[in-house]
Amino acid sequence: MARGRKQQGAPHDWVTRAADDAVRHAGEGKPVTVSSGASPSGPVHLGNLREFLTVHFVADELRRRGLQARHLHVWDDYDRFRKVPAGVPAEWAEHIGRPLTAVPDPWGCHPNWAEHFKAPLRDALTALGVEMEEISQTELYGNGTYREQVLTAVRHRDEIDEVLARYRTKKPVQAETDQEAEALADSVADEEDPSGATALERFPFKPYCRTCGRDTTTLTSYDDETTDLAYTCDSCGHSHVTNLATQDEGKLVWKVDWPMRWAFYHVDFEPAGMDHATPGSSFTVGHELVERIFGMPRPAWFGYGFVGFAGVQKMSSSAGGAPTATDALEVLEAPVLRWLYVRRNPRQTFDIDFGPEVIRLYDEWDALGRKAADPERRDAAVLAHERAAATAAGPLPAPEVVVPFRLLSSVADITAGSPEHISRIVASSGFPHDGVEALEPRLSRARGWVATRPEDERTTVRETADATALEALSPQESEWLSLLLQGLAGQDELDVEHVTSLVYGVPKLARGLGLDDAPTEEVKADQREFFRLLYHLLVDAERGPRLPTLIVALGADKVRSLLSV
Repeated sequence: MARGRKQQGAPHDWVTRAADDAVRHAGEGKPVTVSSGASPSGPVHLGNLREFLTVHFVADELRRRGLQARHLHVWDDYDRFRKVPAGVPAEWAEHIGRPLTAVPDPWGCHPNWAEHFKAPLRDALTALGVEMEEISQTELYGNGTYREQVLTAVRHRDEIDEVLARYRTKKPVQAETDQEAEALADSVADEEDPSGATALERFPFKPYCRTCGRDTTTLTSYDDETTDLAYTCDSCGHSHVTNLATQDEGKLVWKVDWPMRWAFYHVDFEPAGMDHATPGSSFTVGHELVERIFGMPRPAWFGYGFVGFAGVQKMSSSAGGAPTATDALEVLEAPVLRWLYVRRNPRQTFDIDFGPEVIRLYDEWDALGRKAADPERRDAAVLAHERAAATAAGPLPAPEVVVPFRLLSSVADITAGSPEHISRIVASSGFPHDGVEALEPRLSRARGWVATRPEDERTTVRETADATALEALSPQESEWLSLLLQGLAGQDELDVEHVTSLVYGVPKLARGLGLDDAPTEEVKADQREFFRLLYHLLVDAERGPRLPTLIVALGADKVRSLLSV
């Protein structure tokens, strides 16, 4: 395909359209900047991940076209520390109002609060194939990079005030679920919206106190000629004067800061979550301010919907809170997690279910992979698969031998996760491979998922036979077990194909049929009763993993010990 142009006649999706918009904004043949932003105020959960991946997919499409594209990610780590979350010592309340980079890491493993939450996300994004250029607002405000932009905003503060005032009465976004309400409560969309009776109360710049480092400052005067800004700190009581032209002791308020950096970095595309993208929000205000105050066209954009979660009773690092990308990658292969975000229009809300739905999700992914292998069947769904499975730099890790996740997880559950044992059973189930590495990374994900399941969803193999139940067997049930044990006699290494034929065949043999004969209705009813009996005697449950897989995993000796008095 021609460099810089999308292939004619190829399937289109939201990524294609967003990339087209970004190119038009930048101008034909010019470098394209697409931007994301996040405040590292806590774990970057799966809702926040949509910000990163949405921009990544657009940047990746541009790179696939051979264009010079930059994914710029702005860390809003100069934002104020707003509240002490659960699990953090109460004394951290003394840091409220300080920049996130000035708050100590209560867990003691990183230089500061912000870095504690940036670091794991960086690792997860690398695993997801996301390449981005990171910038820190703490560093850029602190080294004077934005001085001219700050002065521009202050000179035009009356115009900014007029725009902000016009939107303050707009109705805020309404949450539809408890998870959405929690996400909105943590949002900075309306943070630092300057309002008040006087011009100084509505000033677009907020200093951090020179003495205590908090933003609990009340402005007392500003001199346009000298650019001296005087303030008193409500927390420590000290008064200072900071010079906006020579000192760097604060930041623009949020709704001015965002359009300022669109202009500063010539951003061509940046999406926004529902908390920012509603009428009267920071995005609406910013679109007007970037053109009117900073003299740059507003970036191309769209709003994206909320991402919820379910089935997370025992997710690891974020137990008690929303799961993070790190948590998700313990269960989902990187391409599968990417696919959840790229296959839907960004405006759609959706939940990621880490419960039994994970099995169905992998089944869908594998079916789509088989479809994608046929070049004649390329459509929007296949395009989403291509975007998920690889980036412009190459494919993401995938198993050499694709084994159904339901089989891997069942075997991992039964065998307590032994890779070698799993590998042997999988090979006997019709998926030959040279070594356990050929099953990765899916094998590790299956083991990880099993470890998150609650006890009532796990398979618990009996330690000893249920003597009472065995003594109470009916003559028919005794015959079924006798026929099964005869079929397993002399076999130390069980084969799934043989065991499958035997398990389904025992009720046939009991009714005088052969193993290869078609089952009658009576046999089908017997099979259901036989299966129920085996589950009860082997794992004390009404159902469980496929019986042939269960029996092979347990081994002939263990099965004989549980089915014999």
